[in-house]
Amino acid sequence: MKVLLIGSGGREHALAWKLAQSPRLTTLYAAPGNPGIAECATLVSLDIDDHAAVCAFCKENGVSFVVVGPEAPLVAGLADVLRADGIDVFGPSAAAAQLEGSKGFTKDLCAKYDIPTGAYRRFTDAAAARAYVEAEGAPIVIKADGLAAGKGVTVAMTLDEALAAVDDCFDGAFGAAGAEVVVEAFLDGEEASFFCLCDGVNALPLASAQDHKRVGDGDTGPNTGGMGAYSPAPVMSPDMVERTMKEIIEPTIRGMAKDGHPFQGVLFAGLMITAKGPELIEYNVRFGDPECQVLMMRLESDLLPILHAAATGRLDTVSAKWRDAPALTVVMASKGYPGAYEKNTPILSLPADDAGTKVFHAGTALKDGSLVATGGRVLNVTAVAPTVAAAQSAAYQALDRVKWENGFCRRDIGWRAVAREQA
Repeated sequence: MKVLLIGSGGREHALAWKLAQSPRLTTLYAAPGNPGIAECATLVSLDIDDHAAVCAFCKENGVSFVVVGPEAPLVAGLADVLRADGIDVFGPSAAAAQLEGSKGFTKDLCAKYDIPTGAYRRFTDAAAARAYVEAEGAPIVIKADGLAAGKGVTVAMTLDEALAAVDDCFDGAFGAAGAEVVVEAFLDGEEASFFCLCDGVNALPLASAQDHKRVGDGDTGPNTGGMGAYSPAPVMSPDMVERTMKEIIEPTIRGMAKDGHPFQGVLFAGLMITAKGPELIEYNVRFGDPECQVLMMRLESDLLPILHAAATGRLDTVSAKWRDAPALTVVMASKGYPGAYEKNTPILSLPADDAGTKVFHAGTALKDGSLVATGGRVLNVTAVAPTVAAAQSAAYQALDRVKWENGFCRRDIGWRAVAREQA
């Protein structure tokens, strides 16, 4: 099978690395890719926003299957165009991708199908949103409705912070994504990420992970796209996984099909495990970043046939086998992230990969033959080991061998799980 992978981040490097191991693969192309992905795929300089060009490339090169990594092309309808052209694609239609493309869409679906989530209201007027926030008080959560690259959410612990977040959205801090704002109740508990493949009817639960959203140690500072993750999340016990499937995932799949836009692809449920059980914070319609990196390190099964089964309505014919050993990844980011940061800073050397550790490229490029950092989140230093503490130790040992002066990281990724192991 000839496969085209769409995307250029750490998530896509992890997918490319795993897909490249498949005995069913003949050629793996990636557009636009990155220097890490280039080690396991042929990079193609395609404009992924030009859907006709993507289809033409597939036809000209005999590509029969496309795996879409990031959310923006899915929300823009790339999967619809490929399917209409007879090309199998892993990723939902534009209508189904609204689960991530519109926070309000997902909250309305939850209300319609009794899926547990925090109480909410939708606003297109700043004054009305401010009045509601003042009436409800803090803590409270303010979300830009549309795609904001993981930065449109404020968990406001004070009223002033909440009102400022409302103003930011309506003042254009997140562009068109903030034209509508969702204000929702603060959920108290422990966060977890849960991943499940869907083919429109069937569901295949994958694995859980826990992300670290805040930029600083001890979960301090502003939210980011994610500073590190580990898998599995201890809070996702077998009972909690079963409840999540029954109370959240399955009603979503039934509801989406009933509403005329069946979901095919990966459902990434951001959960809060509260005193009442699992509650949905939000859905994403692609693998998490950096959660994908730890999932791929733990997945023993061949990824390619599993993704293809999801794309072609045959998910009930496959299964996924996982390593028991936990995996942990630490994000190295450019100094200043999630604010302004310098681009094209030199990365002088990276540690060699071995059986237990792997460095995934998230925001890198080659300039004049030298590796440079081009993004906010730049590298994902990942390790798998018998315990979370051992995986944490191995990841940081590898990270400390990275020679990149402009990089920084959190030093406490996995702290909750390590504390549980040592309790």
